[in-house]
Amino acid sequence: MKILKRIFDGVLLLEPRIFRDDRGFFYEFYNEKRFREVTGLNVRFVQDNLAKSGYGVLRGMHFQKAPGRQAKLVSVIKGKILDVITDIRPDSPTFLQWYAVELSEENRYQLFIPKGFAHGYLSLAEETYVFYKTDAFYDAALDAGFRFNDPRVGIRWPFDLNRAVISPKDRQLPFIDELLEKGEL
Repeated sequence: MKILKRIFDGVLLLEPRIFRDDRGFFYEFYNEKRFREVTGLNVRFVQDNLAKSGYGVLRGMHFQKAPGRQAKLVSVIKGKILDVITDIRPDSPTFLQWYAVELSEENRYQLFIPKGFAHGYLSLAEETYVFYKTDAFYDAALDAGFRFNDPRVGIRWPFDLNRAVISPKDRQLPFIDELLEKGEL
């Protein structure tokens, strides 16, 4: 595993070491010891999640409020996504800045997202499986998010959002300013 890029404060784009031969390939999806050596981070993941999406499915922008904030390690098992994060730490110099990266079964990149970021993605393949680890358990009472098309954040999705498949819940998420007014960031 190696760090390809450091994005914002604590966000890392990682590339696993892949061993290929005539049988196929092998790589360690996650090795706690190696992760610590490469990143310098002491993260204890407690939950694994797998989501399947079709082409044009947009999920996001999600996060968990305190005290259940989550760090995530995201990868694509099959297919391709545009993975998007937004810094939602009000006292951060990169507050409300966003970053997007393509994660796919071809590149096998992993994105480490620390606590304090909202996360979402757009499926760019007919069948996409997104696998991610979290360092805090899911808590429905702390589940939160902001609208994927919030003009204050200005995420540029490379897709006609009128054709995107978006859940009613995600379409009705509040805008950032509403979350700030309520002190929910």
